[in-house]
Amino acid sequence: MIAPTSFFSDYGGHIRILEETRALQARGVEVAIVTYYKGNDVPGLDIRRTVPLPWHTDYEVGSSRHKLAFDAYLAAKALAEARRFRPDIIHGHMHEGALIGGAPARLLGVPLVFDFQGSLSAEMVDHHFLDPQGAFYPWVYRLESAITRRLPDAILTSSGRAAALLRDDFAVPPERIHALPDCADPAHFDPARFPFEPADHPLRTQYGIPREAVVVGYLGLLTDYQGVPHLIEAAARLKAAGQPIHFLVMGYPNVESYQMSAHAWDVADRVTFTGRVPFDDAPYYLAAADIAVTAKMSTTEGSGKLLNYMAMAQPIVAYDTPVNREYLDDLGVYAPAGDVTAFTEAILALAGDPARRRLLGRELRRRAQEQFSWAAATDRILGLYQHLTKQDS
Repeated sequence: MIAPTSFFSDYGGHIRILEETRALQARGVEVAIVTYYKGNDVPGLDIRRTVPLPWHTDYEVGSSRHKLAFDAYLAAKALAEARRFRPDIIHGHMHEGALIGGAPARLLGVPLVFDFQGSLSAEMVDHHFLDPQGAFYPWVYRLESAITRRLPDAILTSSGRAAALLRDDFAVPPERIHALPDCADPAHFDPARFPFEPADHPLRTQYGIPREAVVVGYLGLLTDYQGVPHLIEAAARLKAAGQPIHFLVMGYPNVESYQMSAHAWDVADRVTFTGRVPFDDAPYYLAAADIAVTAKMSTTEGSGKLLNYMAMAQPIVAYDTPVNREYLDDLGVYAPAGDVTAFTEAILALAGDPARRRLLGRELRRRAQEQFSWAAATDRILGLYQHLTKQDS
């Protein structure tokens, strides 16, 4: 696997890479992950890192010019490790992983699988790194198109919406597209592991959250792109309405910046920021919430956090996007994308209806167990691997 990111960190696509790897290992597949020099090691995983950059080694990886240097180093490392490891399959995550994986796949004569987690150009626009009306946008779009159409033998997509995007916008032949939605581990994310009600959760005492408050939980990256400003604004609206609703915002980075924003909105007493939560501790932290939320508005990227919320039997308020509908179906409590007023009203309605919260939570956990299990997903990945290697030989 080629992971063009600082693997492992406790969020987003990193969770997909981790869970895919563990599931494949459990089925007897030997997996080596080639990634940046930054990131946390994970027991039991074979992680092979690049050497550090010769300048400013503390950069956070993201959409920036420094990522070009990270990827150049990763390309060299991937080629060296491919020669050493002699893989049967090269599995590239994200567009950079597929691009970097193209050379060693051709050199060794092995298939390349592209794990597509959202549109490259759309993500760069969402992160305000690329102007959709600017001179560079057409070039990035052409690069994205070339990667998706010419390099991989097969593409795994994290959502049906992403599959439609590849087929309709990038003219990828349908037979090369294979849906593999994000999944959850219902044994790890299991509310039965925590035999107390959310109101009695030790975290409430630790963070000074009133026992009688309804706690709205968010766990993920803290960025504008993930809708964190909308959570703070919703907290302000609910406080102004005199509602005893508290937001538990779990994750990183930018914690201090959003704490300042909460002070500016006069909701520092209604929004608690925990900072980074290790993945192994995520179920414990989520168990403190009565309601889970996501304010992400992307129409192409997956939203794996929803699966963890679902497995924890938590009712979910989300913006009404195709990706969120794919995960939650009619069990989500929706607001029009970007409408903070409607988002706040959806939270308020659910906060006042404990019976509905319990019902939705039970049904969402059942849905996660039945339709988003890693056992079924691993069968699909292995079936694809076997098909490609037989076809290649």
